[in-house]
Amino acid sequence: MSADATDAPPMTGADARTIRIGTRASQLARTQTDIIASALTDAGATVEVVTISTDGDRSQAAGTPIAMDGVGVFVTALRDALLAGEIDVAVHSYKDLPTAGVPGLTLAAVPAREDPRDALIARDGMVLGELPPGAVIGTGSPRRVAQIRALGLGLELVPIRGNVDTRIAKVTRGELDGVVLARAGLARLGRVGEVTEVLDPLQVLPAPAQGALACECRSEDAALEHLLRTTLHDEGVAVAVAAERAVLGALGSPCSAPIGALAEVVEDLDDDGSGGQRVVERLSLRAVATTADGALVRGSATGETEDAEQIGRALAEELLADGAEPTGPSGPSPAS
Repeated sequence: MSADATDAPPMTGADARTIRIGTRASQLARTQTDIIASALTDAGATVEVVTISTDGDRSQAAGTPIAMDGVGVFVTALRDALLAGEIDVAVHSYKDLPTAGVPGLTLAAVPAREDPRDALIARDGMVLGELPPGAVIGTGSPRRVAQIRALGLGLELVPIRGNVDTRIAKVTRGELDGVVLARAGLARLGRVGEVTEVLDPLQVLPAPAQGALACECRSEDAALEHLLRTTLHDEGVAVAVAAERAVLGALGSPCSAPIGALAEVVEDLDDDGSGGQRVVERLSLRAVATTADGALVRGSATGETEDAEQIGRALAEELLADGAEPTGPSGPSPAS
């Protein structure tokens, strides 16, 4: 251990170093960051929240389009601040992270996940099946558009930008019949009571890593990485999200591609080697992609939790064999 490491201030306690946590400026991002800050504070750490302006936030505030080839549009500024030493931890919505890592940065912790499903907020308390043909639904996600259209309900799907308040207000004012959002964000903002339907993943699979957070730090900051992992990390969530993102990476999807994936760690029975059975944990994964003509291709797979990424890549290969369109450099949709 170097002298610098030996003399470094402790991570917790009265003489602890101050951990600077970077966040985007949006209300949802700040709320998510507060969850992480509170957990670290409860563990005895001293934290400071630092707001970082991102290109994606500036684009949303101005109402201008996000470049569809702009991978990681909400992520880059946070990562740059982390590498520059302006912050010590970056808190991301995991689904916004490009599948490729960044040299010098480490994904230190994946905390407990909110409900990953999509949610509808519609006029008059209606669910999708109650809306009349021609009803106008707002969503910025090609993934949602492809899957909702496949339900054959005759709904008109239109693009929508802005934060949660802006989107819901369009329903309240009667500009739209409904909007589809991530339930996780609504839950973190205390607005689940406005949801009129939580969409079944059998019909609409969420974006890979939807509802999960990711905490990054500099690779050289081993003490902070250890604190984040021991305080925040949920291995079951990390395994599930690794499988989902492996599908995304193997399909090579750009931010415009409608890719959905959802994995769960489930209990199963296995032979204990002596004629009896034992309970084991296995991974269950479902995914959806589109063909060149816009049709949906679905698949599922199960396997051992330690093989999560391999399971995701293998399922992606099955989807490709069934006609899913490979679409180029990987990265999530900023509005997925």
